[in-house]
Amino acid sequence: MEKPHPMDRLLCGDVGVGKTEVALRAAFKCIMGGKQVAVLVPTTILAWQHYTTILSRMEAFPVKAGLLSRFASARQQKETIKGLAAGTVDVVVGTHRMLQKDVKFHDLGLVIIDEEQRFGVKHKEKLKENFIGVDMLTLSATPIPRTLNMAMSGLRDMSTIEEPPFERRPIETYVMEYDAGVVAEALRRELDRGGQAYYIHNRIDTIDQCAAKLAELLPGARIATAHGRMDEATLSGVWQKLLDGEIDVLVCTTLIETGVDVRNCNTLIIEDADRMGLAQLYQIRGRVGRSGRKAYAYFTFRRDKVLTDIAAKRLSAIREFTSFGSGFRIAMRDLQIRGAGNLLGQSQHGHMEAVGYEMYVKLLNQAIAAEKGEAVQADKSDCLIDITVDAYIPEKYIPDAAGRIEAYKRIAAIDDRPGADDVLDELADRYGPVPKSVQGLIDISLVRVVAAKLGIYEITQNRDTLILYSDKLDLATLKPLLKDMGRRLLVNASGKPYLSVRILPGEKPLDVMNAVFDKMAELERPQ
Repeated sequence: MEKPHPMDRLLCGDVGVGKTEVALRAAFKCIMGGKQVAVLVPTTILAWQHYTTILSRMEAFPVKAGLLSRFASARQQKETIKGLAAGTVDVVVGTHRMLQKDVKFHDLGLVIIDEEQRFGVKHKEKLKENFIGVDMLTLSATPIPRTLNMAMSGLRDMSTIEEPPFERRPIETYVMEYDAGVVAEALRRELDRGGQAYYIHNRIDTIDQCAAKLAELLPGARIATAHGRMDEATLSGVWQKLLDGEIDVLVCTTLIETGVDVRNCNTLIIEDADRMGLAQLYQIRGRVGRSGRKAYAYFTFRRDKVLTDIAAKRLSAIREFTSFGSGFRIAMRDLQIRGAGNLLGQSQHGHMEAVGYEMYVKLLNQAIAAEKGEAVQADKSDCLIDITVDAYIPEKYIPDAAGRIEAYKRIAAIDDRPGADDVLDELADRYGPVPKSVQGLIDISLVRVVAAKLGIYEITQNRDTLILYSDKLDLATLKPLLKDMGRRLLVNASGKPYLSVRILPGEKPLDVMNAVFDKMAELERPQ
């Protein structure tokens, strides 16, 4: 925060290891420096929790806090907005309400985004537009693939918290078909030791029926429901009862996912866990085990249901990663399963199958240079080829997308004829006789290598003419080639130097290129 340029830092740490504590200290430092702080959170419950935490932690100091969410009345929100503009409110905690046009700051110094993975790209970009030159601190246990990729590629700064609190214990996790007997036993065991439990039923229409069934399984248990369609007074009343220990089992939707901290809740049951995202499952599991008491989490799916491949991978990952520090590894696994997304667009995940990572980075660098008004330099270490040749891997030949991507990578890495022969043999051995389009792709890969060695950085085709761009055109050296190929070969040494070769009827572009390359390589050899 003391550096001359604005901070844009991702703080990644497991649920419950102290990210909020770091954020509170950063906020306090900012306020003591005479600036205002904005804390953006995704849900009203989390906003209320952070607001009450700030009030209790900073009550001994001259700090005025405000709340912008539906838990605050219209009059309270109006006073907070007025205070922010006048500079009398030092810190505000809010949901998306904070992004509206009527919210103006007198002198904002720090924006804290909690549970970053719950916000879309539009919201985050709007924040940056509204608060240009302001320090940004983003908190997440499981950052979305796009954010994690940006942090790991150096576009954003990243810090991690790896040490859990002293008394914290790993959560015992079970992934299983739904069994009412097992669920009832797990809840009964938690209540017998004086604890409380969460039961996630993510369908508002049937949540009351679910609570009634649990009441039959657990006679005498105090069961309540909570979901996002409740009005503020009802929801806050339920939440206060849970905090006061007046509720044994809270049947709720995924609204508890973000940052909620009830230390006495240490058993979690999730219905239809296969329908939730990996980071979401990890976040919800983090709502239990926030004290020194052993916690249990049951991820259930419907009996006899056939899971999709991605759902099976998610549940396998959530079962695998139970130790502390798993949040970062969960996010990395999510990055592998879903892809890195679009750094400049709105897609927060997805694989770059169409262009490949290296080409994507090249295009990104060229786009950044163009935006800065810098000259876009052609990459001379590789050769761009655009000619009329079938060069692709048909889906019928390699049906699996991951297998095709791997084959494309292997072909792109070819650097000589023996390497090309090895790839051909491997493809034929695994998938059968190699189609012409795959042979064409391998030939293009070889041509690209040879062209780059000869200083040719781009080859295009204009009808029956091949155009080879190079910075190394020496007319004296090329005289024998001109003599050999006659009028079908032209050399232009001015502007953007190039060779043009006319393709005769019946000739193939690749054969013509290889003939020219062989002659050029022969001329470059010492006599």
